[in-house]
Amino acid sequence: MDSKTAPLYELEEFDLALTEQILNEVYDALKERGYNPINQITGYLMSGDPGYISSYKDARKKISSIDRSKVIDCLLRKGLQK
Repeated sequence: MDSKTAPLYELEEFDLALTEQILNEVYDALKERGYNPINQITGYLMSGDPGYISSYKDARKKISSIDRSKVIDCLLRKGLQK
């Protein structure tokens, strides 16, 4: 038996899953408040202005907790995977 300890998960996969979870929570909160989540998240990603994201259900705090480049990376990976 190999004495090396293998990681239970890849850090990148964990990061991606956490980013996706936060995006889904923010999306749901914006939709629940009657906003167009795609427009609001796009505005935030392009401008960096957290004012595009409602503070409802801590959505602004959640999306601000992750780097915008990670959000874009997550969206591209999920959108372009076949």
